[in-house]
Amino acid sequence: MAPMNRRDFVSSAAGAAAAAVSLNPQTAQAASGHYRPGAPAPTHTDGLPYDDTSDFADAHRGFVAAFTSGPIMTEDGRTAWNPDAYRFLDEAEGQAPETVDPSLWRQARLLSLQGLYKVTDRVYQVRGLDLSNMTIVEGDTGVIVIDPLISAETAAAALGLYREHRGERPVRAMIYTHPHVDHFGGCRGVLPDGAGDIPIVAPGGFMEHAVSENVYAGPAMSRRASYMYGSRLPTGVTAQVGCGLGLTVSMGTVGLIPPTHSIKATGEELTLDGVRIRFQMTPGTECQEEMNFLFPDLRAVCMAENATHTMHNIVTLRGAQVRDAHAWAGYLTESIGLYTGAADVAFASHHWPTWGNDGIVELLTHQRDLYGYLHDQTVRQINQGLTGTEIAENFQLPPQLETVWANRGYYGSINHNVKAVYQRYMGWFDGNPAHLWEHPPAEEARRWVETLGGQAAVRARARHYADRGDLRFAVTLLNHAVFNDPQDKRARRDLAALYTRLGHAVENAVWRNFYLTGAQELTHGVTPGVGAGPGPDMQQALTLGQLIDGLAVRVNGPKAWAIDLTIDWHIGADHWHVRLTNGLLTWTTGPKPAAGAGLTMTMTKAQLLRMLAGQGTDGITMDGDASLLARLMSVLDKPDTGFPLVTP
Repeated sequence: MAPMNRRDFVSSAAGAAAAAVSLNPQTAQAASGHYRPGAPAPTHTDGLPYDDTSDFADAHRGFVAAFTSGPIMTEDGRTAWNPDAYRFLDEAEGQAPETVDPSLWRQARLLSLQGLYKVTDRVYQVRGLDLSNMTIVEGDTGVIVIDPLISAETAAAALGLYREHRGERPVRAMIYTHPHVDHFGGCRGVLPDGAGDIPIVAPGGFMEHAVSENVYAGPAMSRRASYMYGSRLPTGVTAQVGCGLGLTVSMGTVGLIPPTHSIKATGEELTLDGVRIRFQMTPGTECQEEMNFLFPDLRAVCMAENATHTMHNIVTLRGAQVRDAHAWAGYLTESIGLYTGAADVAFASHHWPTWGNDGIVELLTHQRDLYGYLHDQTVRQINQGLTGTEIAENFQLPPQLETVWANRGYYGSINHNVKAVYQRYMGWFDGNPAHLWEHPPAEEARRWVETLGGQAAVRARARHYADRGDLRFAVTLLNHAVFNDPQDKRARRDLAALYTRLGHAVENAVWRNFYLTGAQELTHGVTPGVGAGPGPDMQQALTLGQLIDGLAVRVNGPKAWAIDLTIDWHIGADHWHVRLTNGLLTWTTGPKPAAGAGLTMTMTKAQLLRMLAGQGTDGITMDGDASLLARLMSVLDKPDTGFPLVTP
């Protein structure tokens, strides 16, 4: 492809606008990042190998038994997981319905397969009982559990299904591949009484990232995750059909049992219950701390979440730190070198395994080339002066990568991954001064609506563009109308209808869920959250420094401008000197009380956690001005996990 500069892009985009393509279920990829201005939107017959059924054969391979016990419930009567909710996918035959992209429909049907599967001798997986897989490796006297799902309830059900068919083998070890909640949150379903003398293995830095991601910006991430996974949507052909990586997230009890052993270097080996394991560290890939590992005697390799059967996210739409696509590709190159000739099956924390060393190397190579190409070609065009949005609009994978099922954009997408690479290098600002100091959405909307002649005129222009097939700009106009007047029922209805059409058209499951949840919110309002936040395990896992930092991001700065106070928290042998001044909460620690502290509180960490949870100060000794604690607590905002996303 010839180099494209900014002037070339503008010319190309202008030509595309003159030949707008309608978005409908037969132009499925147009909104998912595969559509290019000026080119026909690809359809399900545009080069995708639907006659290749090898993924279905692999997904069925080794089937032992399905989970048939109905919904998995929490102790307080909530549904943590309903395996029957996706039966419509399992029973589907023939072509995809008009309301689901055919490629996404294929992926959803693969993900709907659930139950216990034999991967190879001594290695089993339970799939389809949560977003992720639980892998169980049989040792000499018991089992090693890898990645115990999100919730204790689903993890206990998965382990129970295994034991029903393989016997009551005790858990001898547990491994977390990385610190995302779907890989550790169900730990209490496997080890309800904690680790005891059972080794729990994780990559170094696991605790720092497991805790920080769920505390500092956790409430906002949780709110956006409800859009990303479609967890507030019903399931069905017009609604949620999965999220590309799995079906959805479970809604049970999240725990965290800290690791007892940290892996820090590639090549490090452990023997757990007689099973040899050799580790490969892959920091900065799908997670800030992640690891693959080989079972050399079993000739099986766990690829964690670094090589799955979908394009993954360089930045997840729920919000997270941008991942390093260049490093990701580099570690996959290393994996190819490590595992060529060494493994006969590769399994991951999502999806189904890949058998045969040639197949493993092919998968790793395709995924390596995918992330490497995304990175290098985005950076090339950055250096030609294009912005992230401009690069994403024109980006195309080589045909030999684009038609690989495992590279399709079911979870990540070319469009938002290109923008993530741009963000990693260039940040939010594209260099145009017009974008340096824009009005916030509601204020900008008022000016757009005024310029275009009022609400009725904006709605009319939106209908005009929708009739022409330009749903993207119709949505832009109606979004301004809704932000200008959230009570405009016609604008909300029309925007919800367009979001629904877009959702039914896209190949990317996460985009579908965002569009359909946006339509739901416009029609029915914000649905209150039902998932559990960080539980007692997560709170207990916080270091005191992280705990205070978590309070610091809740300080309402303007309310605290005039406050200057110091409180000394005496916990164990240490004194934690907490100061609020200039609207900023800071801390230091040392063996002696803080000079000038107006209040000294002597307590245990458990008492501190109860106090911060609003459960009183029983058992805490206070020396000094107790009103300082009340002043500190009065300027802490409570996070809002039900804020609107599609209205002001």
